[in-house]
Amino acid sequence: MIKTGLLVKLVAKPGHEYDLAQFLKSAQPLAEDEPETINWYAYRVSESVFGIFDTFPGDEGRQAHLAGKIAAALMAKAPELLALEPLIEHVEILASK
Repeated sequence: MIKTGLLVKLVAKPGHEYDLAQFLKSAQPLAEDEPETINWYAYRVSESVFGIFDTFPGDEGRQAHLAGKIAAALMAKAPELLALEPLIEHVEILASK
């Protein structure tokens, strides 16, 4: 059962929109290797605004994801790619299909 999630907002630095999109696409195999990550989506809202939404069976999976390879790679690339610090929101999943 899916109980928790993360909603992450990412704003690309001007001129780095393509690079951020490619970075997010490249992270998919890392998400697939995380057994506690039930769903993982990388998306684009506008030219420079991107996001990640992922879900987990509980807080242990969410914490493992935050301590995992995707988060580490994102934080390493953040100074190069992001105009703002990532906005990471912990969410409670109330219903899903």
